[in-house]
Amino acid sequence: MVPYKLTRSSRKTIALYVRNGAVEVRAPLKAPVRDIDRFVASKEKWIIDKLAVSTERLAQRESFSLTYGDMATYRGKQYPIVAKAGDLAGFDDERFYMPAGLLPDQIKSVCVQVYRMLAKRDLTNRVLDFAKRMAVSPVAVKINGAKTRWGSCSAKKSLNFSWRLIMANDDVVDYVVVHELAHITEMNHSERFWAVVEGVLPDFRRRQGELKALQKRLGAEDWG
Repeated sequence: MVPYKLTRSSRKTIALYVRNGAVEVRAPLKAPVRDIDRFVASKEKWIIDKLAVSTERLAQRESFSLTYGDMATYRGKQYPIVAKAGDLAGFDDERFYMPAGLLPDQIKSVCVQVYRMLAKRDLTNRVLDFAKRMAVSPVAVKINGAKTRWGSCSAKKSLNFSWRLIMANDDVVDYVVVHELAHITEMNHSERFWAVVEGVLPDFRRRQGELKALQKRLGAEDWG
């Protein structure tokens, strides 16, 4: 029997999840352990296959590091990370620059700081541009460190974006921006909501696919 972590709740069915090299079973509060074990045993091959993929991905994440000379992605393009005299760090349209002598974890941390700065500037500009076209008025644009959620729109019309979005190409960035702006008028994912998105970006489904590909890639990179 594959070892697993059991989580009980008011759910009605048994479900399996494989993440970070571990197996979690979610089951109803009163589900007998023998039924849970039987369910897990019936899915053993699937679990083993998923564990292999999950373990490999975890190893990739743990080995992810950055150093001088490596490439960092900005708006879908690759730029080198270089050492520069002085204490400043930033991006000059040709390279990510930062002080010399930093350790890999420090280089990664500095890159994140630069990404946050770029995301605030660029995403705010894209929001302002599309807000005019869509006749909506967000009250703020904020940058956060969300790992799996690219953007959100609060009930007060404040937009939030993960700094990681700035790694995406412009088509994908615009899709996420339009998606969140559409929530100002439609706080749901109804047909009306998607009609608003499609009215601005008729090819939004292609952009969705590119966004998923980026998410898969970043899933193998540990940015902290």
